Amino acid sequence: MRTCMACGATAPQSTLVRIVRDGTAGLRPDVLRRAGGRGGYLHREPACWARFAQRKGQLRALRVAVCRPARASLVAALSRDPGE
Repeated sequence: MRTCMACGATAPQSTLVRIVRDGTAGLRPDVLRRAGGRGGYLHREPACWARFAQRKGQLRALRVAVCRPARASLVAALSRDPGE
């Protein structure tokens, strides 16, 4: 069971999208769930993506504060690829 970074609900890992930090203070989806480093999870629902994009402050799962443009970029990437 994993916790969604947007809504705080728990769900099986297989139903969530894993998000990891990249080296440029950005975020990217980890489709294979094998990338190293800190990761967090989001539901595969646009409502959770929008809520995640609007949050501010530090992300506990990632142990870092991520700026809103980086969050918006991640949401755009998730929206472009419905297979995520």
